[in-house]
Amino acid sequence: MSAERYLLVDLGGTNTRVASGDAHGVVAETTRSFRNRNFGGLGEVLNAYLKDQPGGVHGLCAGVAGPVQNGTAQLTNYDWWIDAADLRKVTGAQHVHLINDLQAQGYALGDVPQTSIRQVKTGDLRAGTRLVLNLGTGCNGAVVHEIGDRLFVPAAEAGHSTLPHSDGDLRALFDHLRESHAHLPIEAVLSGPGLARVHAWVTGAAGVSLSPEAVIAEIATGGAAAQTTLSLFLRTLGAVAGNFALHHLPMGGLYLSGGLAEGMVPYFNDPRFHEPFVARGPYTDIVRAIPVFVIAEDGFALRGCHRYLMQTA
Repeated sequence: MSAERYLLVDLGGTNTRVASGDAHGVVAETTRSFRNRNFGGLGEVLNAYLKDQPGGVHGLCAGVAGPVQNGTAQLTNYDWWIDAADLRKVTGAQHVHLINDLQAQGYALGDVPQTSIRQVKTGDLRAGTRLVLNLGTGCNGAVVHEIGDRLFVPAAEAGHSTLPHSDGDLRALFDHLRESHAHLPIEAVLSGPGLARVHAWVTGAAGVSLSPEAVIAEIATGGAAAQTTLSLFLRTLGAVAGNFALHHLPMGGLYLSGGLAEGMVPYFNDPRFHEPFVARGPYTDIVRAIPVFVIAEDGFALRGCHRYLMQTA
C-alpha cells in the first residue's frame, strides 16, 4: 500500500474544505471546513489545516471556484488569487494541481455514494455523458465524459453565460437585473444571492434582501410573495437546464449540486421546473428521457480532487 499523502481542497466562494487522502480515497475523519472571511488566502487556510493534520504531502489538488489558467486562479465571487507555486511552498507538495471546482465535482460523480443522491425527475438513465449544474454562492456547470476507465471533465464558466430570452414576468425580472448585471449572467438568478435578489424584486424591498436561507424558509410557509419567487426561480432553472441538456445530451443524468440545490430539493418535483426543461420542440422526448438528481453531500468535490490526482499520477 502506498504511504503517500495527498491534500484535497474544495475552495468555494464562502467556505474552503480541506481533507487528506491516501491511495484509497478521502480520509473522511481528516476533513475540515474553514470560513474564507477568517483568512487572507488559501495559503493561510492550508497552514491552519496542517497545524492540526501534520505530516508530509506528496500531492495537492484544489478545486477552485473560478477560472484556472497556467497554474493560477482568481476566485469569481471572492477576492482571492491562487498560485500553485505558492501552495507548493506552503505545503511542500511535489505535485500541485488547480482545477475548476465544477471539474472537481464532475470527477467525483463515480465515487459519490447512492445514499447521497436523490432523484427529482424520472427518466431513462443510460450509460454515457453526465452533467453537473451547481447552485451555490455562484453557478456553473460541467460535462462529464467517460473514456475507458477514466473521466474527462473540461473546464467551463457556464454560470456567466447569458440568461435565455423570456416574456412576461420573467422578462420584467431580467430587465431589472440588467441594471446591476449588464451581461445578465445565469447566476444572477440561479445562485443563493440570485434567489435573494429575485425575492427582493418580487417584494419591492430593493437593498433589503433576505439571506437565501431566509427566502427558502419563507417559501416553506407558503406566503404569496415567496411562491412568486419560487415560480420565477424554477421556471428559469428549467429553461437554463434544458438548454444545457440539449448542448450536451447527458443521458447519464443531470446532477444538481450546491447548498441552494440541497435547500430547494422539496420543490424540484414541480411542473414549473419540469415543463420548461423538456419543452424543446422536436427534441422534447429526448430531453424528457434525461433524469435529474440532487447530490446531498457537502464537499463531495474532494472525492473528485482525489480521482484527478490518481488519474494524473
